[in-house]
Amino acid sequence: MSDGAKRGPDKGYAETYDDGRLSAPAARRNRDAIVRTLADIAPSNGRALEIASGTGEHVIRFARAMPGLTWQPTDPAADRRASIQAWAAAEPADNLLPPLDLNACGAGWSADHHSFDLIFVANLLHLVTEPEARTCLTEMALALATGGRAAVYGPFLRDGQTTSAGDAAFDTRLRAEIPGAGYKDLTWVTGVWQGVGLTPAVPHQMPANNLLLLVRKPADTAVT
Repeated sequence: MSDGAKRGPDKGYAETYDDGRLSAPAARRNRDAIVRTLADIAPSNGRALEIASGTGEHVIRFARAMPGLTWQPTDPAADRRASIQAWAAAEPADNLLPPLDLNACGAGWSADHHSFDLIFVANLLHLVTEPEARTCLTEMALALATGGRAAVYGPFLRDGQTTSAGDAAFDTRLRAEIPGAGYKDLTWVTGVWQGVGLTPAVPHQMPANNLLLLVRKPADTAVT
């Protein structure tokens, strides 16, 4: 890491900085691939929401790569929001807003946060229960503007199966450590979206067997 970084074993991250920035190994590994793919499918301008922004290492790259979008990061954890603010101070962008406190798996958040042209979330669905994941996906649909797009990145089951021994081991560990958590099936996710009137696109294959799932809100969609 660059100057000022130090180990932070109690934070669950590889390293922290003296200015409050947190750094996650997974975010560093996947962000370049995500930025490239998301920039290709994102609208050229409008409002973008990142839910569960974590350390903030994704959204600072999104803001620079997609300057026509105004980015709103969010996270329910105070230390993550502080990290997002610290990263924004270290790598400022005029189209990056201060982070908001938002639990993406709680019902009703779209009433206060809505009309977004793009919504993105990474590596969340496998860490929560199926009812929480359903709530998250439904609230994302409600928060989209007409014609808006949502993208979800992470590991998924295909026809109920993991795609590698490493994924199988990680999924098993998640289910043991977090009751009700675990990889969600690709068909289940797209089914939830279709059930609220959204239109899934063909998934984008990503490194390490991950997927980026994309959905669009048609003009005649009425999500309930």
